[in-house]
Amino acid sequence: KKVMEMFLRTLKKYWYWCVFCMIMMVIETAVDLLQPAMMASIVDDGVLGGDLSLVIRVGIIMIVVVILGGAAGVAGSFFGNTASQRFGNDLRKEMFSKIVHLSFQQTDSFTTGSLVNRLTNDITRVQDAVKISFRGVVRYVIMFLGGVLMLYLTYPTFALIALCGLPFLIFFVVFFLSRGTPMFGFVQKALDGVSNLMQEDVAGAREIKACVRETTEGDRFDRSNEDLCGANLRVQNLLAYLSPCMNIVLNLCVLAVIYAGGLAAEAGAILPGSIMAAISYLALILNGISVLGNLSQTLTRAGASWRRIKEVVDSDPVLEDGEQCATHPAAGEVEFRNVSFSYPGAGGGQVLHDISLKIRPGETLGIIGPTGCGKSTLINLIPRFYDATEGQILVDGTDVRDYTLENLRGGIAIVLQDSQLYSRSIEANIRWGRPGATDWEVKSAAETAQADDFICASPDGYYTQVTEGGHSLSGGQKQRIAISRAVLRDARILILDDATSALDLKTEGALYEALDERFPGVTRIIVAQRVASILRADRILVLQDGAAAALGTPEELYETSPVYREIYDSQLKGGDDLVG
Repeated sequence: KKVMEMFLRTLKKYWYWCVFCMIMMVIETAVDLLQPAMMASIVDDGVLGGDLSLVIRVGIIMIVVVILGGAAGVAGSFFGNTASQRFGNDLRKEMFSKIVHLSFQQTDSFTTGSLVNRLTNDITRVQDAVKISFRGVVRYVIMFLGGVLMLYLTYPTFALIALCGLPFLIFFVVFFLSRGTPMFGFVQKALDGVSNLMQEDVAGAREIKACVRETTEGDRFDRSNEDLCGANLRVQNLLAYLSPCMNIVLNLCVLAVIYAGGLAAEAGAILPGSIMAAISYLALILNGISVLGNLSQTLTRAGASWRRIKEVVDSDPVLEDGEQCATHPAAGEVEFRNVSFSYPGAGGGQVLHDISLKIRPGETLGIIGPTGCGKSTLINLIPRFYDATEGQILVDGTDVRDYTLENLRGGIAIVLQDSQLYSRSIEANIRWGRPGATDWEVKSAAETAQADDFICASPDGYYTQVTEGGHSLSGGQKQRIAISRAVLRDARILILDDATSALDLKTEGALYEALDERFPGVTRIIVAQRVASILRADRILVLQDGAAAALGTPEELYETSPVYREIYDSQLKGGDDLVG
């Protein structure tokens, strides 16, 4: 229902283009239907009747009518293309808006490649279906109805012959398309597989080359591409029988008209020109039905694409806005109350178990633990990338589920493990954090993140263009630009998820000193693998197997937590430099 409402709402905006297109198609089809009658008049009344002036007069009229029909056809194409292109443009915008509001859980379920195909390939097919519906379908339906009428007016028996062939044509169309429809769904899924593989390999091109896996990945792509090719061949081989079957019926009908027309002409009931016109009408009618059969393939494939679009649009948000809070978090207090979490659909156990923790406003909390213990998962629950399975997470004393997502995330600045940069200037990448920031604020944020020096040393300074994925920058430079973006947000809660792993200790120390100096009241949550990254923290949370193993100051943990002490000693070789 939601999808159909979206379809009609989007198409309704361009109803006048659709109406103009149909009017032009009616005019063009009427011209096609008039020509055989005029030709019959030339033959019967002009040539056989010896009236040369009639031949010239009707011939000139035919030329004018053909020009009029050609102009109507061009105008119809313009109106139809305009309506379909604008419809597709709006549909892509609306679907993109839906996709960007999907939760991580829903995005993972659909897969990135599939969502890209639905937004591009599937919408293009639906867009083409809209175009042929107002051009092709309208044209050939009118041609069939008008042709039957003209055949009846020419000689009723001819109309009966055309109607006798119609059930067979309909049978072949329904028979083959009913079997081909499910196959189109398999074709689109196979295309998703190719897109997903291609995206993975393009994104991981450096790893593929580093591990010399070009041949292996080529073999994987070949298999995926063979699946797509096989799915396409199966449906095309099935539909290849449609046109020959319809042509057999068409030719039999033409033979029947010639035979019946010959008998009628011999009896003096009809003139040769009328037989010529009848054959032309029959060809128009049956050819129109044949074209409708081919168009129905396009419409059937568009139907499969429409169902894929429907799956996305009908997806109800997993994370819904709350209604109690109308402002961003202002104090920066974060509290976990008996929080447990399992990834939806993962089929495994809990990733986090019964976490209880309160982070005071302005406090710096470090989070450390073995790989895979749930550090990133824990901080991802604060901005509601996922919802806790059990327990509560409160920001400034309010459950995060009671905030609107925009207001909650508007009060949180987060730098994730993988720093995502975009193909635009460094300045634009930083300004992404707060589009309305001034140039001075952008530069100040970069200075805080220790990025200003290398930016100014770049060929175009802040306007240096970043390549796709930030591959033109080092890992440390990418992280500092991402931190600049987060600092620019000026939020009350700053989360750094292993965001300084590519920085040397001196640069990292300068970064934390700048944050202490310029943002003393901001609550900071720092996830780290290196103990040295969190020695400045007020408290440290040690996670192990998804549970809180210990919580305290660095000094307290070294004395009381075996897990922390083991990590510390393995990295810093003893406890003499406990407080740096």
